[in-house]
Amino acid sequence: MAKEFQSFEDFYPYYLSEHSDPTCRRLHFVGSIAALVCLAAALVTLKPGFVLLGLLLGYGMAWIGHFFFENNKPATFQYPWMSFKGDWVMFRDMLTGKIKF
Repeated sequence: MAKEFQSFEDFYPYYLSEHSDPTCRRLHFVGSIAALVCLAAALVTLKPGFVLLGLLLGYGMAWIGHFFFENNKPATFQYPWMSFKGDWVMFRDMLTGKIKF
């Protein structure tokens, strides 16, 4: 049964616990960069297909990390919006060195 979270601040520690494997976090990081590159390509070329490619690459890399390294189901399946925010907060925390990857 899914836990109920009252706020993102309550959710984020749970989100991080679902990303304890360094390879999973690295795949999330690479997937996030790929998604950003694709978004930039979509804006520059005005080809919306790059947005779809970014979603496929971003989520694909993350889900590989979960299924093959973390051995759990992505939080996206139960908490899509908080998980999406968690992806970007974790990305920022890795960029700033708050979280090791």
